[in-house]
Amino acid sequence: MFGSKPNESNSIQEEIKSRLKSGNAFYYSVQNLLSSRLLSKNLKIKIYRIIILPVVVCGCETWSLTLREERRLRVFENKVLRRIFGSKKDEVTGEWRKLYNEELNDMCSSPNIVRVIESRRIRWAGLVTRVGDGRSVNRVWVGKPEEKRPLGRPSRR
Repeated sequence: MFGSKPNESNSIQEEIKSRLKSGNAFYYSVQNLLSSRLLSKNLKIKIYRIIILPVVVCGCETWSLTLREERRLRVFENKVLRRIFGSKKDEVTGEWRKLYNEELNDMCSSPNIVRVIESRRIRWAGLVTRVGDGRSVNRVWVGKPEEKRPLGRPSRR
């Protein structure tokens, strides 16, 4: 499944759900590598950025994300990053605990998944503006339909 598939309600929720499902499949296939102590954390992050992330964000250039969908994507990314960085020993209590989201963001220097999607959308918008006027993608982007609207008031629906 490549690209984005529109549906009747023009909702992207099902597309994101299927992308996260595919991303989870890839995540669980490399789960042992991500939790291995033999690999460095930088290599594990590269594995995430090269293998798992492209599966999740394939076709994201046409997505219009709501806050709920952004949250679902961040939850997936934090799950993978927690597997990479492991748990942390608390200095006060001496117990092991999960890393907080802020700690994950500080430890991972690369942009989060929502920023990656935004940058891809901007790059795609630049590509669409550079294509010729005869292409249908540009006509949709600029908003020039092929036929003229009829004169008069629109009919009642």
